[in-house]
Formats: sequence, C-alpha cells, structure tokens
Amino acid sequence: MRAPAVVLVMAAWACACHAQTDNSVNQQQRSIWDEPIRFSTKSKDACTMVVSGASDHTRLRVSCKGPTPPGAGQGRAYYCDFQGKPNLCRAYSLNPRHYFTQIMWELRKLSHACQGAKVYRPPMCKKHPDEVQMSFLSAWPRAAKPAATQKPQKPQTPVKPQAGKAVPAPARKTTPKPAKTTARSPTELPESKASRIATEYCWKSFHGICTYFIGWFKN
Repeated sequence: MRAPAVVLVMAAWACACHAQTDNSVNQQQRSIWDEPIRFSTKSKDACTMVVSGASDHTRLRVSCKGPTPPGAGQGRAYYCDFQGKPNLCRAYSLNPRHYFTQIMWELRKLSHACQGAKVYRPPMCKKHPDEVQMSFLSAWPRAAKPAATQKPQKPQTPVKPQAGKAVPAPARKTTPKPAKTTARSPTELPESKASRIATEYCWKSFHGICTYFIGWFKN
C-alpha cells in the first residue's frame, strides 16, 4: 500500500510545480502586456514602452515626451514602432519582460529614443536571425529630408604650357596718340609763295629777310 501512496504524493507534487510554473509564466506575460516599461533618455525625455500583439508578430511602441522648456507651451513629443517574432527565442518565452528591458537599456543611452538602431538584438536572443529581433517599422513625426544643396564648383586650374610650345602673351591694348598740331602765327604765309616772291624781287643774300617782310605785308 505504500507504493501507491508514494506515487500519488509525487504526482500531486508534480502537478503543483507545473501549476506554479504556468502561473509564473502567465504573470510574466500579463506584466509585459499590461504594465509598460518606463525610462528616461539622455536628454531627459520621459518614455514608455508598450508591447502588443499583431497577428503572428509582436509589436513594440516607444512613446516619448521631452521636458517643457522655459517660456514654451510644451515639450516635443514623438513615438516609433518596432515589430518582430521574439517568441521564436526560447529565452524570451521564459522571461519576455527582461527581453524588452534589455532593449530599454539601449534606448536610454540615446538623446532621441527613435533615432537609434533599426534592429535591436537583446543579448538573451542575440544569435537569432533578424526575423526574431525587433525591427524598426515606423515613426512620428517623420524625419525631415535634408534640403538639396548646390555642389560647389571646382576652381579652374591654369593651363600648363606644353614642352616646346610658348604660351602666347595676352595682347596689349594700344591707345592712339593724338596728332601734334602746330599753330601758325598770323604773319606766316605758306613758305613756297613768300619764298617765290622773294626770289623774284630780292637779292640772294637778302632772300630770308625779304621772305619775312613779304609775308608780313601780305597779312
């Protein structure tokens, strides 16, 4: 009679342990679905992590609100979504909350919780493929695209003269010089006419004097 009694006691103990394990897992599952994980970023943004189910995927939303600066209405607010299949990792099934706590340790190192890695690999499931990990899905507000900037123009390099060829020098601009004009005195006559008259009427030795007076009288 002792053997059946011992078997019954061991069976009851096994059932109690199994029920306790199931109860512990259920509590962990409820805690990760119902209780958000809270943390603060490097820039003092207050954030929460909320886990939900999406078909056969697990969805994580990180929502943050920045501190209110002096004189402003409210601080910045943003959120981002991640998605994966962490249930394929055995360690996650044993302690799902710790899986997301390890992600939280990485997020709190950032100034902006939604501008970190595109795929988070908690150490407890690091060796699993990307399908298991939490991958970036979407964010709000969307990051603004940088404005298109004009490419700086390359400076023109001077042309080097080839060997054996002289570089032509730039042509110099020449300005025409004004023509010299000589003003004639009012007593001057064309030299040919006065000289001709002096040759006809004066001796050769007085040719110069005659030419002068003839010109003076004519004027």
